[in-house]
Amino acid sequence: MGNADTSGTRVRGFAARAGIWSARHRWAAVGVWVLFVVLAMGVGSAVGRVDASDEDLKGEISQAQRILDDAGVEEPAGETVLVQAAGDGGPRATDARFRAAVADVTKAVEGTGEVTAVTSPYTSGTVSKDGRSALVQFDLRGDPETASDRIEPVQKAVEKVADRHEGAGLRVEEIGGASMEKTFDDAFGSDFQQAEYSAVPVAFGILLIAFGALVAALLPVLLALSAIVATMGLMALVSHVQPMSDVANSVMLLVGLAVGVDYCLFYLRREREERAKGRDPHTALRVAAATSGRAVVVSGITVCVAMAGMLFTGITDFEAMGLASLMVVAVAMVGSVTVLPALLSLLGERVEKGRLPFPRRGARRRGRRGAGESRLWGAVVGGVLRRPLLATVVAAGALAAIAVPALGMKTQNLTLDQEFGDSLPIVATYERVNEAFPGGAEPAEVVVRADDIDAPAVTRAIAGFRERAVGSGATKGPVELTVHRQRNVAVLAVPLVGGSDQGRAEKSLDLIRDTVRPATLGRVDGVEAPVTGQVAASKDFNDQLRSSAPPVFGFVIAFAFLLMLLSFRSLAIAATSILLNLLSVGAAYGVLVMVFQHGWGASLVGAEGVGAIVAWLPLFLFVILFGLSMDYHVFVVSRIREARLQGRPTREAITHGVVTTAGVVTSAAVIMVAVFAIFGTLSMQSMKQMGVGLAAAVLIDATVIRGVLLPAVMALLGERNWYVPRWLRWLPELERQEGTDGTDLPTAPVPAPSRT
Repeated sequence: MGNADTSGTRVRGFAARAGIWSARHRWAAVGVWVLFVVLAMGVGSAVGRVDASDEDLKGEISQAQRILDDAGVEEPAGETVLVQAAGDGGPRATDARFRAAVADVTKAVEGTGEVTAVTSPYTSGTVSKDGRSALVQFDLRGDPETASDRIEPVQKAVEKVADRHEGAGLRVEEIGGASMEKTFDDAFGSDFQQAEYSAVPVAFGILLIAFGALVAALLPVLLALSAIVATMGLMALVSHVQPMSDVANSVMLLVGLAVGVDYCLFYLRREREERAKGRDPHTALRVAAATSGRAVVVSGITVCVAMAGMLFTGITDFEAMGLASLMVVAVAMVGSVTVLPALLSLLGERVEKGRLPFPRRGARRRGRRGAGESRLWGAVVGGVLRRPLLATVVAAGALAAIAVPALGMKTQNLTLDQEFGDSLPIVATYERVNEAFPGGAEPAEVVVRADDIDAPAVTRAIAGFRERAVGSGATKGPVELTVHRQRNVAVLAVPLVGGSDQGRAEKSLDLIRDTVRPATLGRVDGVEAPVTGQVAASKDFNDQLRSSAPPVFGFVIAFAFLLMLLSFRSLAIAATSILLNLLSVGAAYGVLVMVFQHGWGASLVGAEGVGAIVAWLPLFLFVILFGLSMDYHVFVVSRIREARLQGRPTREAITHGVVTTAGVVTSAAVIMVAVFAIFGTLSMQSMKQMGVGLAAAVLIDATVIRGVLLPAVMALLGERNWYVPRWLRWLPELERQEGTDGTDLPTAPVPAPSRT
């Protein structure tokens, strides 16, 4: 369907119609956009954001949390102080110096007024078998969710005790959920925020160099930020149906900045290019709307579909990330084809305001090679098209070789020492506790609910569970029991053998779940006994991740293929799009494995000794990279097809499409690589892996894939690039592609752009 304008020319395609309408009603378009952003943020702030909690998790973790919530049982934030002989010759737990240190810790933490239920190791039995270590345990008063805000006085009290007993050969160190959260927040809490904040000026700086003008560089950044702000409000609204998270917010910011800047960059570069060819501002804007606008719509829809793949994981954090990313891409896409043409129409020549003083070398060469064409990429593509088979074999072979190490990828949830290294003393404390008391730092918890928790059958089952758990080898004990009689709920804390070794701890967990529980608690009718805890949460998350990967991969690939088919009406282009993207993702996986698993070049990013890829990253990278790669692919192929529709031979169209888009693709890629590389410098190993993986993939995609493999494969296919079987010719075109000869363009009247 199309709109007829007053000149009788039929305007086809959403992007072309939206761009022309916005340019004609520029103040209305800008006003509607500003109103939308303000309303979205205002309503979102009013209703507030609902964040994901343990209740939103799947499996036994969620079941255990619901039992506790239904019973009104709020587990306090527990803390532990390790008192340990500093060397082989240090005092043992039976020595007077050791007992004095334990008594000193007890008195100090009680004196803060922030703790309750302080337990001595001599009454709880938390003394290691070698007698060198003991644990003083206590709970923090108040809401456990905000315990880290109140832990500092306790930490300082323990530090003073440690100083007093250091000379006695004793080590006194605190560890627990609240103290760990406080320590990590102090050390790394601003790390991630600083990376997010620095991403914007980095993007602006690169755009300033790319455009050479202040106003032109500001437009993409401001529109991307407005899309991000609007999406933050929408996230708050949607969170009442699908809970969100801080991680989802950070991913949304990254994706929003990437696609928001890219889409505006594509559109603005095309409009400037057409004006450089000598077209009047009206025609230049219509060309950009009908061509780059179309590419933005096709790319946006494809990226949205890729992000929607995360909704199939069944994992709350992934669902939140997928939905948040989908929304910001949709908002950025709409803004790029509506408010951007309105702003360009309003600004007119003023878009070149604030021009940098460096010479514009490209302007001096335009007469020889055409507006917007890249000399470097012209030479590269010329060589590729002379020997397309050789270029395909060499480039594909090189990427396949890089991808081969990914076949041996080892994924796991990183331990504290892998994630943070030895930069924080609390990491060493965590390891010492687990060594002295295997599993004691992160015990599994069995939440038991019965109609009558004091019924003889239930009490026998609980006693049997405690006995069998130790006898099975899953734990060395002690298995601590807390009974909430009025609520008919009991909680068993089981220190798992394996401690910080995730693999061994998971085997112990399996013994508890599959052997010990069925033989004891499982035999009593009406008893529920889900097993939760840090190890259980990690294992359930990984199991869910593995089971969800095939449907996510299948959904993203199938729908991306369908969208490419509908967009370009070509089986060959749709198939090569998928294959090239898979090769790009595979190469990125290979880089990750080489750097972070095998340690090749790991010292360059401070990743020595990690030895594995964080479990959530492969699926996350697949979805994000598949979406972002389509940005470049759609933009380049759209330009090639445009040239082909104008009557150019296929090889000439390929050269024209790649060479004329090289500048904008390079600028967009440099921005993404720079932003993602910032995350590669962070202290957390998982963030390093994400940053390096994304940066490597974008770099490979924008150079080897789009500059070498794409033109080589299309040259080999020749006219078969445009083949559509007769039985598929009924398929509609997703977004109609217009010709761009000035006489073929829609000629709806557009107000003359403002001039200086």
